[in-house]
Amino acid sequence: MTTVIPSTDIDLYTEEAILSPYEAYRTLRDTGPAVWLEQYQVYAVARYQDVYDALHDHEGFSSGSGVALNEPLNRKMKGSALVSDPPYHDHLRGIMGVPLTPKALRRHKELFERLAGELVDRLLERATFDVVVDFAQLFPLSVVPDLLGWPAEGRDDFLAWASAGFNALGPMNERAVADLGTLQGMWAFMAEMAVPGRLRPGSWGADLVAAAEAGTLSRELLPAMIGDYLVPSLDTTVSALSSAMLLLGRHPDQWRAIRADRSLIPNALNEVIRYDAPIRGLSRLLTRDRELSGTTLPAGSRALMLYGSANRDERYWDTPDTFDVTRANAASHVGFGHGIHGCVGQGLARLEGHALLNALADKVSVIEVGEPTYRVHNTIRAIATLPATLGR
Repeated sequence: MTTVIPSTDIDLYTEEAILSPYEAYRTLRDTGPAVWLEQYQVYAVARYQDVYDALHDHEGFSSGSGVALNEPLNRKMKGSALVSDPPYHDHLRGIMGVPLTPKALRRHKELFERLAGELVDRLLERATFDVVVDFAQLFPLSVVPDLLGWPAEGRDDFLAWASAGFNALGPMNERAVADLGTLQGMWAFMAEMAVPGRLRPGSWGADLVAAAEAGTLSRELLPAMIGDYLVPSLDTTVSALSSAMLLLGRHPDQWRAIRADRSLIPNALNEVIRYDAPIRGLSRLLTRDRELSGTTLPAGSRALMLYGSANRDERYWDTPDTFDVTRANAASHVGFGHGIHGCVGQGLARLEGHALLNALADKVSVIEVGEPTYRVHNTIRAIATLPATLGR
């Protein structure tokens, strides 16, 4: 059993590594099952099977001590659904998951399909549009605030709050520090919303408030729980939708295949998330010595699970750098996490993505895209701008 773990001075949080991460991921995968990142004093786990195994061992790889690479945010988030372990985690997910079950989400399917069709019709009338602002951001913003029961106030801040929330999950570098003011504003506003009567009755947010009033949820944690709905429902979905348009525009043969066979749409969305994982990675704290592929990570250390790398691991995927909507095992990606901490809102993201891809397939024969620019962000793999044109 290997006891000496290789170390590296690779910095995954430089602008260069964020904008073009895949070569650094490959180097880490080739170096070993776990690699010590000297600058951040954390182990990077970059291979698919090791990431998968770690995510499915919530006792050995604990989330209860935080998933960020900085302790201030880990302390601030402690007790939220993301930063908790069973049995408390199961209790929180049981409350949060009620409106996110497949049966509950099916109630929104017709509305989402109608809104998606209307959006695509509007985009077809434009000579060009920006995929991020006019498509990937616009659609979630047209549905998520109403589901949460949010009043008119605060909606203009949603995207900035979501971005700041994920940025702070990385190391406390200049990017994270620059967003601290935004985060403070978000936490303060969440606290204002976490009182009876502020959120629309019957909404997801109001139901959380009611759970706190009934004593099944801590009042102190209520703002963080409302944030657990808000933050993941935007940035990750925006990232996936932007990447979908880019990849389908760059691979017209794949778009023709989808239009010829609509049953490919769920798999196509999975392949988008595999190919360009929205979340680069999150960390876990080891509660005991734990072996991964012959390498033992010591108790008390922190390990960074690199979803974006695992989804391109040559040891698991055939031709991982090829975008293929017919890929047989695309659904095995870890782009939404995996195990008990798999993204609770991924069903909502899939419902949105499927509605939009179906609307595009109904009405659009040609997707033309320009060159994307990417955001320099600690946690999200996100396109900043992407010009596009749709043709009937």
